[in-house]
Amino acid sequence: MMRFANLTLAILAVTGMLVSHTASAQAKPADAYAYRKSAYHVLLWNWMPLADMVRGKVPYDKAKFITYSGRVAAIAPLLLDSFPKGSNVGKSEAKAEIWSNWADFSSQMKRFEASTATLATTAKTGTWDQIKAQFGKVGGDCKSCHDSYKAE
Repeated sequence: MMRFANLTLAILAVTGMLVSHTASAQAKPADAYAYRKSAYHVLLWNWMPLADMVRGKVPYDKAKFITYSGRVAAIAPLLLDSFPKGSNVGKSEAKAEIWSNWADFSSQMKRFEASTATLATTAKTGTWDQIKAQFGKVGGDCKSCHDSYKAE
């Protein structure tokens, strides 16, 4: 129950920041940074149960995999908007190359969106081997972007 409450609070925070962002012409850098951190927190919250199943740390549960992968696919399209110019503030791990190489960065983010959508579909209709392979594809898309655009 506590996990659900934390997830609900994170979703409300992200939703509130999204409404705040769309209500103003330009988000303040600190607000965009906070939105980004929240969105990635929610993404990771839903990604890790999938990783645990794929790695055999917990038994595969089709219904849970469908739920979590659907959430990941729903969150992924929110991420690109969380990188407006000037939002590299605070303890951001975002490299400056994001904004100087926006075309490549946004292309990688779109690829991530597509691969998470495919994972959500595969979770519903695919075999366990197909699901694991697509999970690996999503992970590869994450790693590729992190290698280029995330500071260690």
